[in-house]
Amino acid sequence: MTDTPARLLTLLSLLQTPREWPGSELAGRLRVSARTIRRDIDRLRELGYPVEATLGAEGGYRLVAGAAMPPLVLDDEEAVAIAVGLRAGAGHAIEGVEEASVRALAKLEQVLPGRLRHRVNALQSATVAVTRGDGGSVDPRTLTVIASAVAGPERLRFSYRARDGAASRRLVEPYRLVSTVSRWYLVAYDMEREDWRTFRVDRVSEPSATGARFSGRELPMDAVEFVRRGLRGGETYAVDVTFAEACGELPGWLREHAEPSPGAGPGSGVRVRFESSDAPEWLAARLALTGVAFTVNGPVFLADAARALASRLTEAAGPQGGAPGAWGG
Repeated sequence: MTDTPARLLTLLSLLQTPREWPGSELAGRLRVSARTIRRDIDRLRELGYPVEATLGAEGGYRLVAGAAMPPLVLDDEEAVAIAVGLRAGAGHAIEGVEEASVRALAKLEQVLPGRLRHRVNALQSATVAVTRGDGGSVDPRTLTVIASAVAGPERLRFSYRARDGAASRRLVEPYRLVSTVSRWYLVAYDMEREDWRTFRVDRVSEPSATGARFSGRELPMDAVEFVRRGLRGGETYAVDVTFAEACGELPGWLREHAEPSPGAGPGSGVRVRFESSDAPEWLAARLALTGVAFTVNGPVFLADAARALASRLTEAAGPQGGAPGAWGG
């Protein structure tokens, strides 16, 4: 292999496999001398790749963790596997998959050869994933287009379906993508309405970057807080819930607000009161996921959300699902 850049890329790809490579094996694979391998290792080090050498008659090389992550070299199978995994996670807003995964997917798909993009699309279309929550699925390609426009920054056009089904075309300056457990949201400045807006990404279709750059505007608050306020119309409300079990059975975010239930003895139920701006449907689901029976004392709309959630789950369980849990109301 006489092409030095191509040889360096091949050598780097081999070293990124988690093992130690004897110099003679590397020389054999690249069809060069051991001396050439040593020179190429020195070039990689000059480029910032932390290649560690071991002493001995045979000697060996391996790539170790450094202060910064160097560019990765992936073979075809690795690139397809990563793209499919990122698409699956980003498309269903799985908890813990943040905007960084979408940025990574956008970078990968931008440089993915056509033959590999076809394989990724084929695998994606043949796969059905189980989602968490009641959020709609999002086409990962929609996410990557939006993420690229955010990074630009570049104005974005798309079709949008409102809650009541009304369709419209929007021109926006995209600011941030925000992921919740069940949904993705786009925070953007709407050019026609001249105001900040939150868009559910599963209601976005046909997104396209216009090529027009813009100077970033200052959102009046954190993007996550902006989405949360939008879910509740910007309001907070007082939550009052009584749990049937002792405080120690509750997760930390509830324990810090717990107090003994009136008239209850030691080790019995607890009352939890706090302020929330979460959508009542989401808060009812979080309370149910504690696994502890509870009763909603207020507000009324949270009790209604708990009843509706219990009803949906009972219907989903079918006639053999057993009696519904005591989730309050």
